[in-house]
Order: sequence, then C-alpha cells, then structure tokens
Amino acid sequence: MDKKSVIANYRFLLIMILSMVLGSVCGFLAPEFSTLINPLGKLFINMMFCIVVPLVFASIAGAIAKMKSMARAGKIVWVTIATFVITGAIAAVIMFLIVKVFPPVLTPWQNLQNESMGEYATIGELIVNFFTASDFVGLLTRRAMLPLIVFSILFGFATNLTEGGDGIVTNFLAALSNVMLKFVNIITYYAPVAFFAIFANLVVDYGSMITESYGRAMIAYYPLCFIYLFTAFPLFAWFGGGKGAVGTMFANIVKPAVVSLGTCSSVATIPTNLAVAEETGISKDVSEIVIPLGATMHMDGSCFSCVLKIAFLYGVFGMPFDFSMLPIVILVAVFSSVGMSGVPGGGYIGEYIICSIFFPDQIEVAFPILVAIGNLVDPPATMINASGDYVVSFIVSRFVDGKDWLQKKLNK
Repeated sequence: MDKKSVIANYRFLLIMILSMVLGSVCGFLAPEFSTLINPLGKLFINMMFCIVVPLVFASIAGAIAKMKSMARAGKIVWVTIATFVITGAIAAVIMFLIVKVFPPVLTPWQNLQNESMGEYATIGELIVNFFTASDFVGLLTRRAMLPLIVFSILFGFATNLTEGGDGIVTNFLAALSNVMLKFVNIITYYAPVAFFAIFANLVVDYGSMITESYGRAMIAYYPLCFIYLFTAFPLFAWFGGGKGAVGTMFANIVKPAVVSLGTCSSVATIPTNLAVAEETGISKDVSEIVIPLGATMHMDGSCFSCVLKIAFLYGVFGMPFDFSMLPIVILVAVFSSVGMSGVPGGGYIGEYIICSIFFPDQIEVAFPILVAIGNLVDPPATMINASGDYVVSFIVSRFVDGKDWLQKKLNK
C-alpha cells in the first residue's frame, strides 16, 4: 500500500471517529434533536444488512465452489470452529477471574419485582433453528445467519462436486461477491453521517441507564474489552502469523473495530473484515469462510458478558460464586454466546439459557436484569466479537497455509 492510500484510509477513519465524538456530544446536549435524527443511523445499518445476505452466500459458497481440494475446505471449517471455542473459553476464564477479584454486586438487591419475559425457544426449536430455516425464503434474512451459512457451505460443496472448481455457477458466485463488495464501497461514503446519528442516539438511550446498580459491572467490562484487544489479540496474531503479525494486525484492525463499535453488529462488519483480510494477504478462501462464520459463532465479547451476567445475578440474589462453578460457567458461556446471535425466532436465547440453568426459580426476576446488562455492554462486546474475526483468520491461516504464510506475503 503506497503512502497516498494510507493517508486516504486514515483520513476517512478520522472523519468517522470525529463523527462519533460529535454525535456523542450532540446526544448529551440535544437529546430531542438526537432522537429526531436517529433514522439517519438506521438507514446505514439497514443498507448494510441488505447487503450481508447475498454477500455471505456468495463469499462462502464461492470460496468452497472454486476450491481444487475439498480436504482444504473441510480443514478450514474445522480449524475455524475449534479456534472459536478455544478463544471463547479463554475469554470466559478471564472474566471469571475478574469478577472474583472485583464482584459486580456487593450487596444483594431487595424488593425485586417480577417482570414479563421476552419470547424464547424450546430446546427442540433451538436445535432446529440453529441449523435450518423452515423454507428458502426464511434464509433471506440476517436473523437466519447460521442457517444461511450452513446452506452456503452445502451449496458450495454441491457446486464444487458438479463443476470441479470451475464453471458457470462458480464464476457467477465469484462475480456476485465482487459486485457486493463494490456496493459496500458506495454505501461507505454515507457512513460519517450515519455514525453521527448512531452515537447521538446511543447517548440518549443508554446514558441515563449507567446507574449505581450497574456501575461496577460496566467498570469491570468496558476496560477489559479494550485491554483484551491490546493484549490477547496481539498474542493470537503472533501465534497465527509469527514475525511481523502483530504490527500487521494493528495496522488493519482499526477499521473493523470502529465499524463494529459504531453499528453494534458483527454481521454489518463482515464487508470491512473481508477487505482488511485481503489487504493483509490472508488467502481468500480462508477469509471468506472464517469471517462470515465468525459473525455468528465467534463471540469472545459475548463470553465476557455471559460470565458477567451470571456473577451479577449471583450477587443480586446473595448466592456464593466460587471456583467450583468455573467448568459449567465456561461451558454455558461458550454455548450461549454461539446461540444468541445465530438462531432466528429465539429472542434473548443467551439470557434464557443462563436463567434456565442457574436461576430456574427466579427466572421472571433474573431475565430482565440480564437483558439490561446485555444492552449496556453491547457496543464493546460487538467490537471484540467482530474485530476478533479478523484476528482468528491469522490462526486459521497458520494451520491451513503454514506457519510462515505471512512472511511469504510480506516478502512478495
């Protein structure tokens, strides 16, 4: 990348960050106006969501369809899933240790009132919706991201078995993926306006909710997310890419971090992650499988919040939260963090799983408390979830393309 392109990229990032800061100030000083301009932010998010379904389908199916080796495709998928589970477990352990040292609730709450629950899925519905949609039309929504990914993987394998890596359908999928990425570039010009409106409305909606009851939880959570980004992510990048990987990662991770923080959506960050992965030199078939899968299944930030929620409720109900709970807490954190983003029709699945396992007798009280915490931690959690998808592609590249894959790219 030449100096002019670097300057151009950082100039646009500075414009977006400035828009976020000015929007936050606007939300504090002019809440009524901030509420009025909220649709300007929703326009951007909705446009990104409209792009995501065809982009995910074309990128995953196309990447698999054009592969000359099915063994490589299978290896990418399984290494990716294993990495998601391991990094999620690491995140859960870190948060568990933090809430032991700094409990989010010191004194049990009194006079709790029951509140109505949101909709939730039964275990059978959870399993069915996790992998499938009721019909083809049901796949054409971002709420069915995991079923769409499953469909895209199977479609890609079927196309590859039919055309052998080169044919009409394979070429169409590659062309469609390129068109959708250009579509993203066009919409990006509107991003600064959208970010101003998004952050203005965030301050209006959540500023008053940071009360004493949730203050300690936020003090534990928000700094951890940024510390994790600057400590764990470099370690993951170094493990995956070796020499030069940390610098390369930091040079490119700003874009997905900013986009995910502004949109609060891993799905909306997919196009940005794909772009920075290409700039890094990550193989296209790796990035086009890892990153869409990560938008649904890679949830380190959500693992943080899951453990925080469990510890929070144990404090609320005056129950002991000791180390004997560590294995079950990690298991629930990893499982619920995968489930809460990928299942259509489930509604607050992560919160419901926590309540049903740990607080079945207090579920009407526990559920709304968890939903409130989820809303408060959503922006930094999404930043870790989404920007981490790019970092995981380093690890997968090591096992698929060899431990010196990055050095080969840098030396070209």
